[in-house]
This record gives sequence, structure tokens and C-alpha cells, in this order.
Amino acid sequence: MAVTDDAIDKIKEMIVSGELQPGMRLPKEDVLAQQLGLSRSSLREAIRALTAMRILIARQGDGTYVSSLEPHLLLETLSFASDVSEGATARQLLQVRRLLEPQAVALAAGQAEAADLDGLREILDRSRHTTDAEEFIRHDMDFHRRLIDIVDNPVLSMLLEILSTQTQRVRILRGTQVGPAIRQVHREHEMILTALLARDAALAASAAAMHIAAVEQWLDGSV
Repeated sequence: MAVTDDAIDKIKEMIVSGELQPGMRLPKEDVLAQQLGLSRSSLREAIRALTAMRILIARQGDGTYVSSLEPHLLLETLSFASDVSEGATARQLLQVRRLLEPQAVALAAGQAEAADLDGLREILDRSRHTTDAEEFIRHDMDFHRRLIDIVDNPVLSMLLEILSTQTQRVRILRGTQVGPAIRQVHREHEMILTALLARDAALAASAAAMHIAAVEQWLDGSV
């Protein structure tokens, strides 16, 4: 594994230095292996790992290329960690979300257009009478996605979505009394939308922070 890690580091160094740039095709395997002082088997393992990380892209019959390296593309691989997170790890992810999302919601309060607010209202109206946990979570994710997308920062949108995936949300919600929890989340969403309609950034941030704190309490089993 140490040899493979070394191979990964060497390819990353080529990318960071600019020797390999986004969209560029990697040299042939034997040439690259010799250039990096690696065995071809170690190089193949490194390429497979970097492809899984979305740093490299394999094109059948055409070779391996450096990806676009867009941050939101690279962040996609982190979503699995959120899906399987439990206990302390899940709490840490929610803590990071609580640090980021209220500030994003505050920005949204100043940037939201009428169409954005109408879209959020439609989502809340659809979720109002939902009793099924998974259906409600879909509406919940739509609400938060639409809310954060107002800021128009794809990296932020992707990061916040990763910090609380659908799998994680369903697991947390099912660990509570579903009916009361759904009603509470809906009230908290309404408070966020009310703050946005008032263009009150501080109130919007506070409502978002309170909403995420409640989720943390559910995870801790204190609610």
C-alpha cells in the first residue's frame, strides 16, 4: 500500500505543478512508470485510486485523462462518508454544517429573487401534509438545495449536500418520533422562509442554526 500511496503522491505532484493539467492525457503507461520510477503494477493501482477520486478519468480505447478538477466534482466522492456516518462522525459532519449553512442562508436572504421565494413556498406546501419519512426527506432536501443554490456557489452547494445526505437524514428522522419530528422540521422551514421574505439576514441565520441544532439533538437522542 505504501508503494501505491507513493505513486498516487507522485501523480498528484505532477498535477499540482502544472506538468499535468485539467483535460490533459496521461503519458503511456510504460513511459509514465519509467518517468516516475514506479512499477507498472503500482502505477495501475494509483491510477485506479485517482480515478475513483474523480481526479483522473479513464476513456475506454483512448487512455486516461486528468479530470476538469472542478471542486464540486472532487467533493462528490465524500458523499459516501456521510451516508455511512454514525455516532461521533455524524455529529462532526452536522457540526460543520451548522458552521456553514446559517451563513449561506444569511447570504440567501440578501440575494433571493421572487422566483426563488416562490419555489421555496411551493416545496413547503407540498411537504405540509406528508407523513412518509422518505417522501418528507425528499422535500427537505429540495428545500435546502433550492435555498443554498440562491447563493450561486456550486462548491458550497455540493459541500452542504454532502454534509447531510438523504441516507443520513432518513436514518436520523427514523430514530425519532416521525410524525412530531416532521411537523417540527416543517415549522423550522417556515421560520427560515419568513426570514427570507423579510430580507432579514440575521434572523435567517438564526433560524437555520436552530434547525440544524435540533437535528443534532435528535442524533444525540435527547429529543
